[in-house]
Amino acid sequence: MRACLLAIDMLLVMICIGLTVARRCQRALFFGRPYRGRLGSHRASFIANQRGAVAFEMPFVWLFMTMSLLLPLADVAIAGFQFISAWEALRAFGQSIQYDPPPDITNASGWTSSKLAKADSRFPIQQFTLVCGDTNVVCSPSNSASPTYYSYTTTVTLSPMVLRPVLCNAGSCSFTLPYSGRFGVGYY
Repeated sequence: MRACLLAIDMLLVMICIGLTVARRCQRALFFGRPYRGRLGSHRASFIANQRGAVAFEMPFVWLFMTMSLLLPLADVAIAGFQFISAWEALRAFGQSIQYDPPPDITNASGWTSSKLAKADSRFPIQQFTLVCGDTNVVCSPSNSASPTYYSYTTTVTLSPMVLRPVLCNAGSCSFTLPYSGRFGVGYY
């Protein structure tokens, strides 16, 4: 154990000595060349040193990176957030009506208007229909078969800055998202 600690101490001393020597060598050099004294010319050492080239090129690199990588990524991220928000608004509306079916499936206009008033105003619910039976026929006094489903859509409008030709179809940046579900029957 004592030999191990002694070896570690010697290693630390050697590292300290190496760092001290390196610092003295760095002070002796001026931009990669030996320092000639106060009266020596530094012009040759400045010309040989190209460290300022990066500072000159940096605005061009920053502009290229921003325009070719960051703005398209921002477009995709904004579009993703808008799609996720619209999908979550559809799901939230579906959950709010799933276990609260209309009392009269054949005349649900009052129930429909009260439920649509609770929907997210950023993504208005469109084409709300009640479907009865397995044949996907709209509920009516002549068709009140069970099971009953609901179906509706909403529209998402994107506004991309750079990726308009990629994200938009034929110049239109509006997308319709459909959603449907079955009314719950409760827990037994």
